[in-house]
Amino acid sequence: MTRIKRGYVARRRRTKIRLFASSFRGAHSRLTRTITQQKIRALVSAHRDRGRQKRNFRRLWITRINAVIRENTVSYSYSRLIHDLYKKQLLLNRKILAQIAILNRKSLYMISNEIINEVESTGII
Repeated sequence: MTRIKRGYVARRRRTKIRLFASSFRGAHSRLTRTITQQKIRALVSAHRDRGRQKRNFRRLWITRINAVIRENTVSYSYSRLIHDLYKKQLLLNRKILAQIAILNRKSLYMISNEIINEVESTGII
């Protein structure tokens, strides 16, 4: 019986997977089965952590805004600021507010004081 040479499809697939796992350590970068398992695990973790990263950044922005707002006036808080912003239809998202809080506190103080004065003058609660 003559010798049959295998095709290149499976080898190409394995090398493609190996390129993905080339930075892994030990058997995770050498053995085909463990490479495929680790690839699946890595992609699952990446997908999960993208959502977690968004959550963490939102928490960080809220903390920064709240800290700067409470420095200025004791009675004013983050939740009241956001509520008043929505009442006045000033659509500034938390990321931008946090950037303003870090880079230019005085402008955030001006924004919050304007809102406080308008709310007190109109009597909207």
